[in-house]
Amino acid sequence: MATSSPTLFSPPSLSHLFTFLLCLSFTHLTPCQSSSSSTVSFVYGGCSQLKYSPDDAAYAANLHSLLTALLNSATYSSYNHFTVVGSSPSAAVHGLYQCRGDLPMPECAACVSHSASRLAGLCPGTCGGVVQLQGCFLKYDNESFFGVEDKDLLFKKCGPPPAGLAPEVMAARDAVLDGLVRGPGLYRVGGSREVQGMAQCVGDLSTGQCQDCVGEAVKQVKMACGNGAPGDVYLGKCYVRYTLGGGRSYFNSNNGYIKNMGVKTFALIIGLLAAIAILIIFLTFLCRTFAGSSK
Repeated sequence: MATSSPTLFSPPSLSHLFTFLLCLSFTHLTPCQSSSSSTVSFVYGGCSQLKYSPDDAAYAANLHSLLTALLNSATYSSYNHFTVVGSSPSAAVHGLYQCRGDLPMPECAACVSHSASRLAGLCPGTCGGVVQLQGCFLKYDNESFFGVEDKDLLFKKCGPPPAGLAPEVMAARDAVLDGLVRGPGLYRVGGSREVQGMAQCVGDLSTGQCQDCVGEAVKQVKMACGNGAPGDVYLGKCYVRYTLGGGRSYFNSNNGYIKNMGVKTFALIIGLLAAIAILIIFLTFLCRTFAGSSK
């Protein structure tokens, strides 16, 4: 069964107000439309050939429960995976999401929500589907794929060689990419004055599996793009991206600060919303008490 987040219950008269305040808080947390639109830009997507029958209510219900669990989890964690069995083990569905390591939680949640919407339109009625946006990855299937390496090439994109490219710039690129292979963690960034690079693994991979996947992605991007820039290579469970000459940036240079501020701001607003809800409930109780005593 999927692990669900705690459910908050509000009096009917307060529910619309609480929803309005929550939407208002997200508006303030993600004011930069250009950043959000870049985060949810489509990279690739795909669907399994196997489809479930329209009469298979169990699989449809399990898939709905899975996506709900993933969306809830994305509000507080950059990665998670779930298996939903429901009342029919034969209709089990497995799924996970992975947000880019520098995204604050509100942006992660928005990206996963966009991914789920994309999958609904891209893969209606299929037993499996995957979508990669600039800021997050979402996949589900009727067979478990957790912890399984996947180094198949799914997408690549290479720009033309920059004019007047000096040999030392390509040497710097190779050094940055090799550094990504040796780097720690699932999210890896590196760069020099002329080069920026980034790698991201899916959270179900072990340290060794992530190392292998990033190593293969670096090999593929060097081979596919040569002296071109920018270069992007996406494998099944990881990707590598780079740019040269101060071009487009794929990550926040102060990502740790931005991520921490996003989490703190999100927690602060949730706390304020809870306090407002409690205050309104208390005032409502007082009004009813006084109204009752005056009769």
